[in-house]
Amino acid sequence: MSVERVFDELGHFKRFQICLYFAAVFQAIACGIHYLASVFLVQKPSFVCVPPGNITNVLYGNITGTSLEEVLPFFKPTNGPLVVQTEGGRQWELSACQFAERMNPTDFTHELRVNSTTEKCHWNSLYVFDHSEVYQSIVTDWDLVCDREWLAKLCQPTFMLGVLVGALVFGDIADRVGRRKILMLTSLCQFVFGVSVALAGNYYLFMVLRFLLAMVSSGYLVVVFVYVTEFTGNKVRTWTSMHVHAAFAVGIMIVAITGYLVRTWWIYQIILSTCTLPFLLFCWKFPETPFYLMAKGRLRETQVLLDSIARFNGLEPGHLRAEDLLEKGGPLLEKEVELEGKLSILNLFATWRMAWRTMTVWAVWFIGSLGYYVFSLGSVNLGGNQYINLFLAGAVEVPSYLIGCYAMDRLGRKKTCAPALLLAGTACMLIILVPNDIEVLAIILNMTGKFAIAIAFGLIYLYTCELYPTVIRSLAVGSGSMMCRVGSVVAPFCVYLADIWQYMPQLTVGILAFIIGVLTLWLPETLGEPLTSTMEEAEALGRKKIPEAKKDLEEGVEMNLKQSG
Repeated sequence: MSVERVFDELGHFKRFQICLYFAAVFQAIACGIHYLASVFLVQKPSFVCVPPGNITNVLYGNITGTSLEEVLPFFKPTNGPLVVQTEGGRQWELSACQFAERMNPTDFTHELRVNSTTEKCHWNSLYVFDHSEVYQSIVTDWDLVCDREWLAKLCQPTFMLGVLVGALVFGDIADRVGRRKILMLTSLCQFVFGVSVALAGNYYLFMVLRFLLAMVSSGYLVVVFVYVTEFTGNKVRTWTSMHVHAAFAVGIMIVAITGYLVRTWWIYQIILSTCTLPFLLFCWKFPETPFYLMAKGRLRETQVLLDSIARFNGLEPGHLRAEDLLEKGGPLLEKEVELEGKLSILNLFATWRMAWRTMTVWAVWFIGSLGYYVFSLGSVNLGGNQYINLFLAGAVEVPSYLIGCYAMDRLGRKKTCAPALLLAGTACMLIILVPNDIEVLAIILNMTGKFAIAIAFGLIYLYTCELYPTVIRSLAVGSGSMMCRVGSVVAPFCVYLADIWQYMPQLTVGILAFIIGVLTLWLPETLGEPLTSTMEEAEALGRKKIPEAKKDLEEGVEMNLKQSG
């Protein structure tokens, strides 16, 4: 009896699987929350470096006041410095990271003076921040500006490094101790570490706790994909695997809403960490997957689970026996594991054809992850309302997965992936034509890019499985996933290119996406093709097949020629 026979007997996506699927995917919302939470944790409001002495008067253009807090909401560094007067009549011109004392001032005006001495702000300078938009962030609490600004910029790259480590660690542990235990452990740790981040008293403790939070969030996301796959049949597996991403997108939208409503970073962090707390109340009821139990030889537990699924789905328990599954599937599985143990990542490059395929697939994994996080993290830099921008960046994903699933099953994998990448690339490169005063058009193009890149990112997992034979399929998916993590680590640094030009991150992703989209056109189509078992079968994908009758005719002609010769 084949593995899929389990779902043919018990249902591919019936009542038991539906309840379990939505319960497991619910916690994936927390992963989306924590991955993007730093967008508002590290907000940098307008600020100036305070000169020595007590300030008595403040002047900025036509705006006057007696304190910096009154005038800072109107301050824009590009429009010139603030001018302040301190006790004793000393006057200073204040910019973000420097201040200049006017020499021998005669009157108090906003006109710049050439005769002044300039000093740069340093790590122990006193800063005053504009709290009208952002009441508290880690930047304002720990003065992460000027020569300490790089510490704030390390927040997201460090988190993504934790994502990479977590995927490696928990993916391996889940194969050893079971999916259920890892789901429970990572869910609990997401809550504990999430709240602990809010209570961190200093920057370095904050970063360590965020790194641990990244590890467990990544661990849950990796294992939940395997978990839902092992409980759903092949008739719905494309839809169920892709829509785990939709839950992640919901998390992004929650971040945008919470960031808008709560402007104090530690309260914001606590609220986000408790959003999925109800999951902890029932995750301990999750069963282990039947295939993991069978692989470990725990037949009695497997039988109890199969009977429970049958009963919950309204079927007669007992007609599907675990022993039958093991007898038919056991020896084959052992042979595959034995063969896979002799293979290495070099087998992905066994021939020029396979090497080209592997490099292209890796590139799709990389640009999918890079584009996904650049469009999400960079949405707040596009102008307009940053909260609406981030909300839209999450919202556009939901229809992208619906359309992506439909297109995959109708048009094919390649004919969905390549156009999606080409569309993302075209939309991003068109940004260079957008005038600075038309922010709405730039936002529309960014959201188009996010919509398209989400389709390619969502389907590459399944496409990779179909492009490689059984003996190296795990190696192919694992190595592709590693390239995905590399893309996520690079993404925050790419977002920082906005310091050079506002749309530089989108343009960079657009050029790469377009090139990789063109390369994807040379990948073979796998829609309707059976999964391959050998390297020869996998390498033959995409080649034109000779009809059997024509093949027999050619062989007969060739044999006659040999005989006549």
